[in-house]
Amino acid sequence: MIVRDENQLHGTERTVSNEQWTSVRMLLADDKMGFSFHITYIQTGSEHTFHYKNHFESVYCIRGKGTIEDLATGEVHEIKPGVMYALDKHDKHTVRCEEELVLACCFNPPVTGNEVHREDGSYAAADEVA
Repeated sequence: MIVRDENQLHGTERTVSNEQWTSVRMLLADDKMGFSFHITYIQTGSEHTFHYKNHFESVYCIRGKGTIEDLATGEVHEIKPGVMYALDKHDKHTVRCEEELVLACCFNPPVTGNEVHREDGSYAAADEVA
């Protein structure tokens, strides 16, 4: 059984952040669960374009308010507590944050923890990550 307290992971090697978001990596590839699980905080007023070409992601909103735009279709969906979205087609998307978002995120395949967003908004495939 794996038991982790998110509060104890802030500021450790399991926390990745920049000036506009923080991701606490609760489960990673080396946990051998087949997916990774993160709690992500996105700052108010920020905008992020991602395109996970090598991963599927599902996201559940715990707190906050924002939107997600499907860049292939132009469709915009509200993000608020209780809303889940899943990027089942490796969808290129933009997340806009109106009030700090707190999101529970799952990635398949799991991230290793060493990934960084590339210029196109994607993570490298697992076999490309050092």
